Amino acid sequence: MTDRVIKIESFDPAEFAEELAAAPANHDVGTRLWFTNDRIRVWEIRLQPGERAPFHAHTRNYFWTVVAGGTARHRTPDGSVTTSEYAVGDTKYTENSPANPALHDLENVGDAEIRFVTVELLDPAG
Repeated sequence: MTDRVIKIESFDPAEFAEELAAAPANHDVGTRLWFTNDRIRVWEIRLQPGERAPFHAHTRNYFWTVVAGGTARHRTPDGSVTTSEYAVGDTKYTENSPANPALHDLENVGDAEIRFVTVELLDPAG
């Protein structure tokens, strides 16, 4: 199972103009890098209530799994805001590339810590 969308809204991207301009170069897709080698990069995303991870770019295929669920909101550069409920074990796989990156932020809008593990799949040829 994956996240359950509970609300879709919009925002003014101008509010985050500086952060959005820097996002394509921000490849920190988590709050802490746990492991890396020539094939994978393993990240933890840990956000307390009210905390927000800044806009960043996913330039690799990756998957995430929820290890502590809750409610989170993510914004995309087109002005979309999606609020979703996440439960332990929810997992999603996404395909991206440097030519077609996914840009978004992530904000904990619930009342408990949320934690995800994200695994980026790297090109072993470099």
